[in-house]
Amino acid sequence: MEAIDPAYGTTTLLLIAAGAVALLLFLIIKVKLHAFVALVLVSALTALAAGIPVADVPSALTSGFSNTLGSVALLVGFGVMIGRLLEITGGAQVLADTLIGRFGEKRAPLALGIAALLFGFPIFFDAGLVVFLPIIITVARRFGGSVLLYAFPAAGAFAAMHALVPPHPGPVAASELLGANIGLTLIIGVPVAVVSWYVGAFLVSQFIGRKVHVDVPTALFGEINGGRDADNDGAAAGTTTTTTRTAPAFATVLGVLLLPFVLISCNTVIDTLMTAGVIEEGATWAGFLKLIGTTSIALLITVIVATLVLGLRGRSMSDVTDILDNALGPICAIILITGAGGMFGGVLRTSGIGDALSGSLSNLGFSLILQAFLISTLLRVAQGSATVALTTTAGLLSASVAAAGLSNVQLTALVMAIAAGATVLSHVNDSGFWLVSRFFGMDVKTTLKTWTVMETTLGLSAFALSLGLWAIG
Repeated sequence: MEAIDPAYGTTTLLLIAAGAVALLLFLIIKVKLHAFVALVLVSALTALAAGIPVADVPSALTSGFSNTLGSVALLVGFGVMIGRLLEITGGAQVLADTLIGRFGEKRAPLALGIAALLFGFPIFFDAGLVVFLPIIITVARRFGGSVLLYAFPAAGAFAAMHALVPPHPGPVAASELLGANIGLTLIIGVPVAVVSWYVGAFLVSQFIGRKVHVDVPTALFGEINGGRDADNDGAAAGTTTTTTRTAPAFATVLGVLLLPFVLISCNTVIDTLMTAGVIEEGATWAGFLKLIGTTSIALLITVIVATLVLGLRGRSMSDVTDILDNALGPICAIILITGAGGMFGGVLRTSGIGDALSGSLSNLGFSLILQAFLISTLLRVAQGSATVALTTTAGLLSASVAAAGLSNVQLTALVMAIAAGATVLSHVNDSGFWLVSRFFGMDVKTTLKTWTVMETTLGLSAFALSLGLWAIG
């Protein structure tokens, strides 16, 4: 649903947004109201308070909810199926053992982060995180301590790549709107993402993980010990049948993990070549490759392949169906809460808060690089979506940038600064906040003092690098 004409001035709208966030935190943290109920309730109240016509309130609520579910539900569903098959067959343990054998026990968090940086090049944040979940949890169980020591390096890597590096949609859209060279943005974006991840995510996550203990979650994946897997092959819920089977080969496990990476890369490469005019628009073969490279289709194909090469090793299809069925149950709350988080962010966007804020910030009198970061940050905080913050800020600054006669490096620095602002301060109106919170079994207060802090240090690290690029550009 598109934004309506604001019923109030910018100050009033911002006060409404701040009040809505405060009420939401109060209901969840103090009253202990279920997050899903609290998000829907506060979304409805915010829509009314912001002046959205009563007749339009239902569509404003369902628009944000359905848009988020459309992108998240399939990814989480297929991703947790792949993860459960990897875990219950011992595949996650094989991969974890190999990573640790190469990097060493003390560098296990670093190994997870580096692997996530590589996988995060074509894969969106939420898809990458859900596929990596069983590996993160397996490593965390093996070495103990807070799960954040192992989860946040990987999650931060996916976040950095998603925000800063083409072909992810945010930096691509910002580059196009500002006239930055996509190739140069890619070449510069990769080292910026890696350095800001190491400083702002990896080092910070190790500090946070030592200060804040979060138990390894058990809701999504059960206990796995070596080659023994505990699965519910036809067993009733709550009972466990323990069977000893040979773990799959490392090459098989790696192949399953690389499959969505390769398929999604096909989509990315074809789309880039079409934009450059190398491949003709409408070519049938290119359309087919783009189809199988669509994230949800790529994960569907991976589920089928994982079923054949992992699940059916010593099991019947009925057994595998039971495993997949049991994997889906625990994610119902995750999907609904994430969708409700998208609803809340959607209501804030529909109310016109973002547009009103953009208009009032267009003539701040600061340098362009500082304007880029501040506007993107405020839009991120106000409405939650990093991609919306990226594209809106770039569009707002495009005329000023065109008149400034900037170098290609400075244009790329602006893209990095906008992406940095769109990364910081992830909170309750961001669907990604809820994914991290529920995947790793954290309450809202803990997520705010861990994930929100790390996202902010990641964004600030990227902004510091963008300032250096701006100075030398």
